[in-house]
Amino acid sequence: MRSSSSDVAGAATVAVAARPRLASPWGRLPAWSRRVLLLALLIGAWQAYVSVRHPNALSFASPWDTSKTFWHDLKDGTLATATWTTLKILVEGLAIGAGIGLMLTAFATFSKFGDDLLSLLTAILNPLPGVAVLPLAILWFGITTKALLFVIANSVIWPIAINLSTGFKTVNPTIIAVARNMGISGLRLVTDVLAPAALPHALSGFRTAWAFGWRTIVASELIFGVAGGKGGLGNYINNARFYLDTRAVFAGLVMIALIGVALDLVFVWVERSTVVRWGMKRADETGGVS
Repeated sequence: MRSSSSDVAGAATVAVAARPRLASPWGRLPAWSRRVLLLALLIGAWQAYVSVRHPNALSFASPWDTSKTFWHDLKDGTLATATWTTLKILVEGLAIGAGIGLMLTAFATFSKFGDDLLSLLTAILNPLPGVAVLPLAILWFGITTKALLFVIANSVIWPIAINLSTGFKTVNPTIIAVARNMGISGLRLVTDVLAPAALPHALSGFRTAWAFGWRTIVASELIFGVAGGKGGLGNYINNARFYLDTRAVFAGLVMIALIGVALDLVFVWVERSTVVRWGMKRADETGGVS
C-alpha cells in the first residue's frame, strides 16, 4: 500500500514538473522590447531624481544635458577619438591575452606539469586587480601603450584559461576515445575535438575576459592618463573632472555603458548562432540565452 501511494505521489510530482509554466505578460514580450522598457525606466528615474532633488550642476547632470554634451563631443571628434583609442588598445590586449591563455590551456591539457603550473599561476595572478599591476608595468615599459597592453593581457588571460580548462576537462571521455581511435592526437585533438566541444565554456571565458579587460583599461587610463600621446575614455573622463565638466563625465560614462550593452548583444548573437543553434545550450522562449 505504501509503495502504491509513493508511486502515485511520484507520478504526480513528475506531472507537475512536466507541466509547462505560464509565461507572465512581461515574459511574453520580446527580449529587445523588455530591455528598451527597462532603459526607459532607468532614464525616467534619473530624470525624476534631478527634477525632485535639484542637485548641484557641478556634481550631477540631467539626462538632457548629458545627451547634448554626448552628441556635441561625438560630432566634434573628442569623444569619438577617445573611444576609438580605448577600443583599439583593448582589442590588442585581448588578442595577446587570449593567445597566451590558449597556449597555457593547451599545455595544461597534455601535461600534468602544465596543469599544475596553470593552477598555480591562476591562484597567484587571477585575484590581482589590473590596476595593481600598473605601477610595475610603467616601471618596465614607461608611459607607453605597452604598459596598458600588459595590464589588459594580465587581466584577460586567466578568465579565458580557467573557462577553457574547465571546458576541456568536462568533454565527454567517449568523444576523446573515439577521436584517439581515429588517429587524432596532439594539437589536432585540441583544435578539432576539444575546442568545439568546449565552445560554451570558451564563449563564457571570452565574455568574462572582455568585461575584465574593459574595466581594467578604463581604470588604468584614469590613473595612467594619456597613452602614447592619445587619451582614451578614462582620460576623457578624468579631464572632464579636472575642469568640473560634470556633463562630459556623464557623457563618458554613458559611452562606456553603450559599448557594454552593444558587446553584450554581440555575445548573445554569437551564442545563438553557435552553441544554441547546435543544441549545446538552451535558449528561452523569448529568444534570449539561458
